[in-house]
Amino acid sequence: MADQSTGALVKQALEEFSDLARKEFELAVAEMAAKGRQASRGGALFGAAAVLAFVGFEALVAAGVVALSSWLELWAAALVTGGALFVAAGLCAMAARRHAKKAAPMKPEKTIKGVKADVEAIRERAGNHDKRPEHSGRAATPGAEGTLPTG
Repeated sequence: MADQSTGALVKQALEEFSDLARKEFELAVAEMAAKGRQASRGGALFGAAAVLAFVGFEALVAAGVVALSSWLELWAAALVTGGALFVAAGLCAMAARRHAKKAAPMKPEKTIKGVKADVEAIRERAGNHDKRPEHSGRAATPGAEGTLPTG
C-alpha cells in the first residue's frame, strides 16, 4: 500500500465501516429471524399441549366435583373445587411473574460478538496507523482538539 493522503484513508475507512455496518445489520436480522422462527414453532407446540392439558384437566375437575358431591351438596362441591382452582391459578401467576422478570431479553448474541471483534480490530488498526513519525504516538481523543496533555 503506497502512501495515501489522509482524505483517501478516511474515505476508505468510511466505506469499509459502511460495508461492515450493513453486513452486521444483515447478520443481526438473519439471526433474529431464525430465533423468531424457532420460538414460533415452540410456541405452537406449547399451545397444542395447553389445549390438550386443559381438556384433561376439565375431566379431572368434573371427577373431583362428583367425588365431593358424595359428602356435600353438588353446588357446594363445585364451589369448593372452583375456589381451589382460583388459588392454584394465583400461585401459578405469581411464579410466572417471577420467572418472566428473570428472563433475559432476546438479542442477536453472535452479531454483538462480531461487532465487538470488529471494533477491536479497527482500534488495533488505528493504533498501528498512528505510529507514523509525524504523530506523537498518542491516540487522538475525540473532542480533545486544542487541549494540551497535563502531567
